Amino acid sequence: MSAREKFTSISPAEFFKRNPELAGFSNPARAMYQTVRELVENALDATDVHEILPSIKVIIDVDNKEKEIYKVTVEDNGIGIPPHVVPDAFGRVLYSSKYVLRQTRGMYGLGVKAAVLYSQMYQEKPVEIITSPIGSKRIYIFRLKIDVTKNEPIIYERISASNERNFHGTSVSIYLLGDWQRSKQRVYDYIKRTYIVAPYAEFYFKDPDGNVTFYPRLTNKIPKPPQEVKPHPYGVDIELLKNMITHLNPSYTVKEFLIKEFQSVGEVTAQKVLEMANVNPDKKISSLTDDELSRLTEAMKKFPDFRPPSPDALSVIGSDLIELSLRKIFNPEFAGAVTRKPKAYQGHPFIVEVGLAYGGQIQLSPEPLVLRYANKIPLIYDEKSDVIWKVVSEIDWKRYGIEEDQFPLVVMVHLCSTKVPYKSAGKESIAEVEEIEKEIKNGIMEVARELKQFLTQKKKEEEARKRMLTYLKYIPEVAKSLSTFLADSKKEEQDKYKEELQYLLFEIVVRKLNLKDLEQYKLYKVEEI
Repeated sequence: MSAREKFTSISPAEFFKRNPELAGFSNPARAMYQTVRELVENALDATDVHEILPSIKVIIDVDNKEKEIYKVTVEDNGIGIPPHVVPDAFGRVLYSSKYVLRQTRGMYGLGVKAAVLYSQMYQEKPVEIITSPIGSKRIYIFRLKIDVTKNEPIIYERISASNERNFHGTSVSIYLLGDWQRSKQRVYDYIKRTYIVAPYAEFYFKDPDGNVTFYPRLTNKIPKPPQEVKPHPYGVDIELLKNMITHLNPSYTVKEFLIKEFQSVGEVTAQKVLEMANVNPDKKISSLTDDELSRLTEAMKKFPDFRPPSPDALSVIGSDLIELSLRKIFNPEFAGAVTRKPKAYQGHPFIVEVGLAYGGQIQLSPEPLVLRYANKIPLIYDEKSDVIWKVVSEIDWKRYGIEEDQFPLVVMVHLCSTKVPYKSAGKESIAEVEEIEKEIKNGIMEVARELKQFLTQKKKEEEARKRMLTYLKYIPEVAKSLSTFLADSKKEEQDKYKEELQYLLFEIVVRKLNLKDLEQYKLYKVEEI
């Protein structure tokens, strides 16, 4: 090593400014999509998590056509942001309300700050925030940037005005170098797919070309919001224990610490864990040595009798809302969905939801259309590197009645967890975790069995329909012959018997073939052969 070589540190803001691709801002097209995504995620977290029916506006305007600078604005009707929090919420990287043990759309405290960093790299206008908390008589307006070196906000303007409209919520406008033509389809897909898992929301979208799309609210039913929970013992490590201890009363005993600060730990369980770890239950947490913390961590991970992590931290969409959306958006012949039971990996609870839509107005394709979601976020990029795609591609669809390379099929998979195992900070693909992969497969197979039953029944009905049409050809002749025999050559009686016999024979055929759609056959005009 050279004696002249210098060592230095950089702030989190500087790191992500130098490496924007890690947060999904690798080029102008991707940055435009990512900015919309981060702002919409924040808007939804400010509404449905707080049981407010979301009304979200997304507007993209051209700010400077020659330089390809766009203005992206997202407005919500959520809880708003306290004014003293706004500067750090938008101007300090890794500052977030989402560092808690519950399901959130964001997880790194990075999202919107990464958009702000990208914004100020290519143009000079600061981010603009307008917000008013619920019940506030004032509207607060901020214009700010991020001091990259210090990782702190630079506030250019902070004013307030009277809230005469009783507005509550937040509007954020970010100026950025973008590529609308290349990002257009991704942005449209993102908003549409977000609507699929949030049919209780309404979305207004205006693109730079002036085109307006409106997605109306389909239901007023909001899924149960997630609750903050205590950590589960299976998810601990030494550093987590140290961090927890520094924020607690130092006079806590180790036994009290386990019982009060963790899920699934009572008096008996705590005693057994501490015996495994060979740690004195009455020892103060402030005096635990590194060796004791190491033994305690190992014992907590190996103890076999903890209950599974609490699913209260999770918020599912629900099979009824998934099916509602699939039917409304795709107009299929069949739609089915399932919400699986809670499972856990590495001490983190997770739930898999699956929806399938088949036929109808869904276009034939060599592959199924796969809709991937994590914590209600549509995953648009990096599809083929995702565990969801891996599972879908490995399913033997012929087993469920679908011909190879003939897929009028939509497969929707939603993973919700307190810790989604993303492959990168860009949050676009889910890593292969054995427990999650198994649940995705089981969920798809469960709904696929319903689809198979539907297709089997449909095939039977089609075969019966063909036989019905064949029998219909002969019913007039049979009815005519029988009417001649019964009426003793009287013309009026022959006609009467013939009509009655035709309908009687028709009903016999219907019952024999167990047909359901009877009315279409009753309208069938039987002609003599």
